[in-house]
Amino acid sequence: MHRLARCIRFSINPFLPSDPAGFNSFASKPTGEGLAIFLELAVELTGRVAPETGFVVNVSDIDKTTREIAVPVFARRIREDFEARRHTDFGAIADMLSSVWTRLSDKFEPAALSRITLKLNPFRQMAIEDGNKKMVYFSEKFEFAATHKLWNDKFSEKENLRIFGKCANPTGHGHNYTIEVTIRTPGGGDFKVGDFERLVDAEVITLVDHKNLNTDVREFGSINPTVEHIAVFAWSKLAEKLAGKLHCVTVWETDKTSCSYYGPEDKTPQ
Repeated sequence: MHRLARCIRFSINPFLPSDPAGFNSFASKPTGEGLAIFLELAVELTGRVAPETGFVVNVSDIDKTTREIAVPVFARRIREDFEARRHTDFGAIADMLSSVWTRLSDKFEPAALSRITLKLNPFRQMAIEDGNKKMVYFSEKFEFAATHKLWNDKFSEKENLRIFGKCANPTGHGHNYTIEVTIRTPGGGDFKVGDFERLVDAEVITLVDHKNLNTDVREFGSINPTVEHIAVFAWSKLAEKLAGKLHCVTVWETDKTSCSYYGPEDKTPQ
């Protein structure tokens, strides 16, 4: 079974009655005019590869169908809210995602629609998946810089160097980390992004940013501050405050190395 993803990018300018179609779908189609609202919608499908074509679904068909169905849903709601001077909140975005899901759900059979994700900006997104249109996943990325040393006193120096390599440097080394926190909430709920950011900043970022993780963070006094353990650390700091909502914490120490943690009872992605 394969999972195939296709992104479409489009822009809506609520000051205009309609948007120029444009000719560059890589950037945005509709293209937007002047300062417009840019959005990116990813559609993921699960299915088997057709032996005749090698496709799960032809991505050109995904692109065409998704643009025809999804773009008008967002354009109509954005313009209605703009004309009514009404805020397009997370509940409204969840409604639009749900509407798009309903309209797309049977368009790519025999492949099944498994997830749709709306990127609100390069570091923030909302998604629904597996047919549960009432459950919305919100993700946002944060950054912090820190140093660490990977070492185990039970190993010899030679063994530490063999296992941890450069990360066993006695004086440590640094990373510019990225951490993404994902929560799930019914229909967007009363979620406020500012409150969410304040919580993550207070409970996680301020504890690790510009710190020596081995010496400045109590939790790493007896365990190595690996990317795996940092993800668990962040989860432990957020789980109680986001009880029933926290879905996943992902930590990148480089753009090639990351780890996602789904909690002690929720060990696999949902």
